[in-house]
Amino acid sequence: MPIYHRLGKIPPKRHTQFRQPDGSLYNEQLFGTIGFDGMSTLSYHIHRPTMVAEVGKAIDVSPKVAVGNNMKSMMLKGMDVAPKDDYLDAREPILTNSDVTLHLAAPKKSLTEYFYKNTDADELIYIHKGSGTLRTFIGNIEFVPGDYLLIPRGVIYQISFDDENNRHFITESNVPIYSPKRYRNWFGQYLEHSPYCERDLKLPTELETFDEKGEFLIKIKKQGMIHQLTYASHPFDVIGWDGYNFPYGFSIYNFEPITGRVHQPPPVHQTFETSAFVVCSFVPRLYDYHPKAIPAPYNHSNIDSDEVIYYAEGDFMSRNHVEEGYISLHPAGIPHGPHPGAYEASIGKKGTDEYAVMVDTFKPLQVTENALKIDDGVYYQSWLGK
Repeated sequence: MPIYHRLGKIPPKRHTQFRQPDGSLYNEQLFGTIGFDGMSTLSYHIHRPTMVAEVGKAIDVSPKVAVGNNMKSMMLKGMDVAPKDDYLDAREPILTNSDVTLHLAAPKKSLTEYFYKNTDADELIYIHKGSGTLRTFIGNIEFVPGDYLLIPRGVIYQISFDDENNRHFITESNVPIYSPKRYRNWFGQYLEHSPYCERDLKLPTELETFDEKGEFLIKIKKQGMIHQLTYASHPFDVIGWDGYNFPYGFSIYNFEPITGRVHQPPPVHQTFETSAFVVCSFVPRLYDYHPKAIPAPYNHSNIDSDEVIYYAEGDFMSRNHVEEGYISLHPAGIPHGPHPGAYEASIGKKGTDEYAVMVDTFKPLQVTENALKIDDGVYYQSWLGK
């Protein structure tokens, strides 16, 4: 995250004595990435953040792959994923490879009975439905529909929902997720051509600090397993921190589309990048303004990447019979494009009102057993026409 932020009380100099009112030292913790070379945050805890009282049974939550070498375009009916009470149980992995796993989730209950930490992956949660508050050990973020929540690996968090109607599309990345480098200058500031800037970001606020001892369960994900560790002090005991490594939010409604005289390629929609995949946002935009422009996308082959699109809301100009919450998978090596009739019908239209999230991976995705349960089974034939 290329922006400095701070909350609470911190000493004027790092790695120096910082004392509590009773004279004891606060416990300093460096929370960093990529060894000591990546982004980091320096936090100050009332209690030692190392006090593990008990280690419980580990649970295997790795995705159950049904189709490995997939060469069939698929349409998954995301709204068919049933709501579940528990926050983690509600997550259903649908597509996966060694770099990223895509989940659908419809959690009904707030995560309050335990804390959660993903040590393997950054989590990018797209809030399709529902609102609430992401509560972390370094501050809180309120969210509403259309928000992306980027939670770096290692962040301890809970989440509170305003009601039980929640739908999430989750990108769980084993490589760090960043804003695209081409949007930033060499200091890290967003450039003038960037489709969003620092003002659009939702940074952590309201640092909750609990001076409590007892039994506090943290469920920790590592290498496909959920480990259950009980700590002797409350995980949210930070009284201050500063740095660059923290969760933040960004609304898809604040993404400013890039348009042109003729149809622009998918990279103009890019919102996040990694070394293994990209995430793009399709938002309402004016169509191409060349007098002979064809607004519908041209047929194209994903030779180097699988393409996944989560259709959130609006009218999807290039697709027939697509409803909100549907997910299309176009595997690498198979040409795809507008559905029959959409190419010609787009001519003369002035704009689109669609919202969708696209994930393009650089390694093939494997289809899980969960995905097969919500596959429509016939999408790959949808270009045959009448």
